[in-house]
Amino acid sequence: MKSNLGANILYQIIYQMLILILPVATSPYISRILGAEQLGIYSYTYSIAYYFALVAALGINNHGSRVIAEAKHDKKRLNQVFSDLFTLHALIAIIVFAIYIFYLFFIFQEVKVKIYLAIQIFYVLSVFFDINWLFFGLEQFKITVTRNMIVKIITVLSIFIFIKEETDLWKYCFIMSFGFLVSQSVVWMFVKKYVSFVKPKWDGMKKNIIPMIILFVPTVAVSLYKIMDKIMLGNMSVKAEVGYYENSEKIINMLVGVITAVGTVMLPKMSSLVSKGEKKLVEYYMSLSIKLVICFSIALSFGLVAIAFQFSTAFFGEKFAECGYLIMILACSVPFIAFANVIRTQYLIPNHRDKLYLVSVMAGALVNIIINVYLIPIMKARGAAVGTVCAEATVCMIQTFAVSKSINLRQYVRYFNTFLLFGIIMCFCVHWTIDIIEPPLVGLFLGTVEGIFIYTVMAVIYMVAIKDDVWQLVKSKVKGYWK
Repeated sequence: MKSNLGANILYQIIYQMLILILPVATSPYISRILGAEQLGIYSYTYSIAYYFALVAALGINNHGSRVIAEAKHDKKRLNQVFSDLFTLHALIAIIVFAIYIFYLFFIFQEVKVKIYLAIQIFYVLSVFFDINWLFFGLEQFKITVTRNMIVKIITVLSIFIFIKEETDLWKYCFIMSFGFLVSQSVVWMFVKKYVSFVKPKWDGMKKNIIPMIILFVPTVAVSLYKIMDKIMLGNMSVKAEVGYYENSEKIINMLVGVITAVGTVMLPKMSSLVSKGEKKLVEYYMSLSIKLVICFSIALSFGLVAIAFQFSTAFFGEKFAECGYLIMILACSVPFIAFANVIRTQYLIPNHRDKLYLVSVMAGALVNIIINVYLIPIMKARGAAVGTVCAEATVCMIQTFAVSKSINLRQYVRYFNTFLLFGIIMCFCVHWTIDIIEPPLVGLFLGTVEGIFIYTVMAVIYMVAIKDDVWQLVKSKVKGYWK
């Protein structure tokens, strides 16, 4: 079963973009039609449903991708591994779905938003059909990209067709929630091409439980500073603050998704290489990934800081000017997220260092909750944003320190400092351009183009000067394309 690493990275970037592009593409329209409070209600109910979906998934995405990658060269073993994993996953998803129904009808008390939480039921149900981990493990990313492209386009069109006024919040919830269910379901038509369902074995199911739980706990911990922020904001502040935070986080997530897409592709690749003992290839891919992440994450972080205020008002509307401050704060987390993603997906998980991953994200979650408790009552959404940045920094630093004896990270310090300087230069140039050019939209466009050009030129000159292996790879690919 052959795979093209470069193509898979491209496919996964598209996949991540499609997951996030829908809410970002429709945000200007939805923000103006529904308003901050209604958007906050959607974000609040989605966040609750997300936790049930998280439990239903029980860490299967990372674990499933890893074990499928390790078994893909043996068809018989692959069929058994898939059957055991899916059966276990299905049982857990059914139990969690039943608990969600009970929670909705007998525990949840907010009558005003109960109908919206009920509509989110399709999202929770969609987890049962989620087998992305199979195709990720097989490095067949094109299938998931094609599936998402079609469903997301239909979803976008539905939003513009059916959402016309503030009272259409229930329609928006239904379109988003049902879209998840359809997106996860249609991929099943491709399953028979790659695996066959055989009788699951309890021993095979049982041995997956502990690894899944170990990888589930970090996912929950991460969600404490990804999703719990919104629930805490909804309970400790007004729903409008949740709306500001929701829009700001969408922008960050979309850009971070482009970088972390590399990690999703590399996880099964590195798991396969580690199982074969290919140490030199593992080191080579790690080096490339770290350098690429440093380059792109700093560009995105400083670029967002430079355009945050102008972008937020132009994109979401004047009522969402607060998003400018939130985007600036959250942009500081991008390098931490990106670097930790490389360590996690290309070293910790492939090498079964799951407990180290667990400790780091638990520490990050603890930091986030403490900061949220103190800052949200004072700073509202800005306090939640500060908590997220501190949490991501904590996770990154713990993981980096823990692997420093196994991976020589000091060699990248000069690389990081150089690109940090490039980011600062770009930020000042873009900010200056946006300030002096009118109208604001023209300044925003020209400043963005200017920033991309300046940063790219500096990065290429530096890479050529030091004969960097990233540049050598790009050059060889270009030459190969024109031959």
